[in-house]
Amino acid sequence: MAGIMDDEYWVPEHVREHLRALGFVLPLEAMEPYIRSWHEWMQASGSFYDYKDTDGVGRLYEVHRRSIHPAMRVCREWGSLLLNDKTQVVCDARECTDWLATYLAETGFMPAAQATVVRAFGMGTGAWALWVDADARRVRIRHYDARMVVPLTWDEEGVTECAFVTRAFYRGRAIDQLQMHLRGREGYRIETACFDEQGNEVAPMGVCPVYETGSEWPTFAIVRPAIDNTRVDMSPYGQSVFADAVDAIQAVDLAFDAMISEVDNGKMRVFLSDVMFDQEEDGRGRKVSIPFGRQDCTVFRKVMSTEDTIQEFAPALRTDAQAKALRTALQMLGDLCGFGISYFDFDGAGYVKTATEVSSDNSALMRNIRRHEHVLEKAVVDICRAVMAASRTLGVNLPDEGGVRVNFDDSIITDTAAEKQQDMAEVSAGLMKPAEYRKKWY
Repeated sequence: MAGIMDDEYWVPEHVREHLRALGFVLPLEAMEPYIRSWHEWMQASGSFYDYKDTDGVGRLYEVHRRSIHPAMRVCREWGSLLLNDKTQVVCDARECTDWLATYLAETGFMPAAQATVVRAFGMGTGAWALWVDADARRVRIRHYDARMVVPLTWDEEGVTECAFVTRAFYRGRAIDQLQMHLRGREGYRIETACFDEQGNEVAPMGVCPVYETGSEWPTFAIVRPAIDNTRVDMSPYGQSVFADAVDAIQAVDLAFDAMISEVDNGKMRVFLSDVMFDQEEDGRGRKVSIPFGRQDCTVFRKVMSTEDTIQEFAPALRTDAQAKALRTALQMLGDLCGFGISYFDFDGAGYVKTATEVSSDNSALMRNIRRHEHVLEKAVVDICRAVMAASRTLGVNLPDEGGVRVNFDDSIITDTAAEKQQDMAEVSAGLMKPAEYRKKWY
C-alpha cells in the first residue's frame, strides 16, 4: 500500500504459513487493510498527504500537504488521560501490592504501557505478554501493537490464546521470532519458534522451544478501546478510536495546510526596475544582473522598465477565515473521537487547550473515560496476575493476591484537591466517617 515504508515491520508470510500449518485460521488477514490504513493516518503519510498534480502547462509535480498529525494527537491524548505514573494496581493482599508496585517501577511498566495504549487506540489493538528468562529467573512484560498480534483462539468473552511476532537479531542476522501463548492442562505455556529471512526455521542458542509458566491466568492481555469493531464481524481485533473520524482528520489538515499556504503565498512582493540592479560579467563577456539571493522569492525584476522604480504588492490575508475553519474541524474531531466538542477548541491565546484546562463537567469526556477505563482495567489486572503467577514458579514467595483492581489517576480532568477538601469538610460535619475518607483517597 502506498505510504508504507519498507522498514516497517508486519507479520511476514512464512510465519503466517507456519501458523496455518498448525491448523490456525488467522483473523489478521481480514483486519490488516484497516490496520495499515489507521497506521498511515497516525504517521500522516499516504496518498492524502503526498500526491502528484499538474500545473497550467501540464507539467507533473509532487505535492506535500502539511499536517499537525491530528490522528496521533487523538491517540496521545487518550494515552495521557488513561494511564500515567500515578496509576496504581492494588491487591487485597498488601504484600502483593507492595511487590507489584516495586516490580512495575523497576521495569518501567507504566510509561511503556502508556505508549502501548497510544498505539492500541490508533490501530485498534495492542497487547502485553510475558517474557521469561528462566536462567536469570526473571519475568518481564513485552509490549506489542496490532501489527505484531495474531489471536489464535477467541470468543465473545475475549482472546484465550494468542501469538506474537517480532524481529530479533541473532549473531548479526535478522530473524523473525514467533511466540505462541497456549493454554494447557497445567496452565499456560509459551512456545517459541524462530525463522531466518528466507523462512527457514532456526534454533538460536538459549531459546527454550516450550516453557511451562504454571499460570492459570492468560500470560498476555489484549489492549483495545471500548469501541465495537464495525469493520469486520466477530473479529478479536478492536477498532481505532478515530476510525469514524477520518473525514474530520482530513478537514483539520486541509484547513491547517490552507492557512499556512495563505501566509506563504501572501508575502509581500517587491518589483524593482532594471536600473536598481547592479550588473556583473558572467565569464563569457555578457553582463547579467546580480540577484539579491538565490533563495529570495520576494524581490522581482521588471525587465526594460524605468517607470515606478519600486513597486510593492501585498495581498490581503484570509487567515481569520482559515482559523475559523480549523477551529470548526478541531471541534468535529474532538466530538467524533469521544472528547467532546470543546476539548480541542482554541483558548483565549489562540492555541489548542491542554487536558488540564478542560472543565470537569464535560460529561461526554467523562463517560468515555469511564468506558475505556473498564476495558483497560481488565487488561492491566490480567497481566499483573500473570506476572505474579509466573514469578511464583520461579521461587518468589507471594501469597494469594485475592482481588486486584486499578486506581486510575483522574486528577487531570477533575479537581482532586477541591474534592478532597469537600470530603474533609463532610468528615468534620459528621456526614462522612474518617474510615470512609481514608478508603476513598488512600
